Amino acid sequence: MTALHIAIVGYGTAGQAAAALLTRDGHRVEVFERVPRPGPVGAGFLLQPTGLQVLWEMGLLDGALAHGARIERLYGETPRGRAVMDMRYAGLDARLFGLGLQRPTLFRLLADAWASDGGLHCGTAIVAVDDATRRVRDDTGRWHGPYDLIVVADGSASQLRVQVGELRLDRPFPWGALWCLLPSEGWPWLTELRQRYVAARKMIGMLPVGTRPDDATPRLSFFWSLPVSDFEPWRSRGMPAWRQEVSRIWPEADRCLEHVADAAQLARASYRDAALKRLHRGRLVLIGDAAHAMSPQLGQGVNMALMDALALRDALRDEAGVEAALDRYGRVRSRHVYIYHFWSRWLTPLFQSDRDLVASMRDLAFRPLGALPGGRGHMLRVLSGTQQGMFRKWPLQPAFLARLEALSADRRTAARIARESLPAA
Repeated sequence: MTALHIAIVGYGTAGQAAAALLTRDGHRVEVFERVPRPGPVGAGFLLQPTGLQVLWEMGLLDGALAHGARIERLYGETPRGRAVMDMRYAGLDARLFGLGLQRPTLFRLLADAWASDGGLHCGTAIVAVDDATRRVRDDTGRWHGPYDLIVVADGSASQLRVQVGELRLDRPFPWGALWCLLPSEGWPWLTELRQRYVAARKMIGMLPVGTRPDDATPRLSFFWSLPVSDFEPWRSRGMPAWRQEVSRIWPEADRCLEHVADAAQLARASYRDAALKRLHRGRLVLIGDAAHAMSPQLGQGVNMALMDALALRDALRDEAGVEAALDRYGRVRSRHVYIYHFWSRWLTPLFQSDRDLVASMRDLAFRPLGALPGGRGHMLRVLSGTQQGMFRKWPLQPAFLARLEALSADRRTAARIARESLPAA
């Protein structure tokens, strides 16, 4: 395809990845970001094999692995120790794992992968798109363009998604979260995402997320679930009362919070559920949370953003015209995203709601259902991002799997050498 002049609205994960991939293919890219000084926003996250494969394609996998925490197991339980969820990547494929990562680490990797050459316009909020002229207008009234393609990556609260077409849904979730990063020293589960539930009303999550380029301290991402309407009442009740509650539910997690003395040290997160009938119209296309915002319960947001950027790059490579490329991109991504929207809407009330009876049924049935023939494989594929529709699998490339196998072999060799170097008892 002839090199295109492309505008990208938003410099989050989706916008960053798209800018790097499309520039490498020879397209001229301009990115518009509303904040004056772009930077990472949000808690640590779990990068799934699908997201890791995109970083591998971009040549960024080793950089991510150098800072991230390898996650092999996802385990959830009640305060009394009753296991609700226990899933290991090895149950799907011994080569697979997740990677806990801090957002500044991924932001830096993606920023370094794109030589912007003045193409990043900070402090420029795009509020409208003109289809006829293929231009974009910022909030000062200034028009930019024209462009051959406009990529909207302005997040879950996108103001531009309505210009693509009819929304299937677009609504905020009533539940959100408080989060912070904590030193991981003394935490016993450094290869696991651990969660503890009190019915579906309270949930604590602890995810190892490794280090970042400017901070060599390994950290955990702490997550406390609560209704958005309770943010202010929570702050008003004070930290001592809340710490006592955390301690009753999970003493080990509370010990990690010993340096958190002020409510301001915990950030607030809220979420939306958004889905469209189409991901593009004309020369305007949506990627990332702007295209398919959903609950973080399945932990797929960053992975979907990376996959969207790669799918758009591939479609523009393989199709003769922009319209055909966007049609292909929409088909490919809609087939994959559908099942995650489906399960997100069904599973979120099991973990974040005031439905005590539903939570009791979850505690009794979730693990046994995962043991049924086909059930565990389906759950693991949804977890790893490799489920496509109800019955198909999203393919992982053989060369990528070979790289993961080599990494596992290196880890086993290092562990053996470490054991052999220990003095004899």
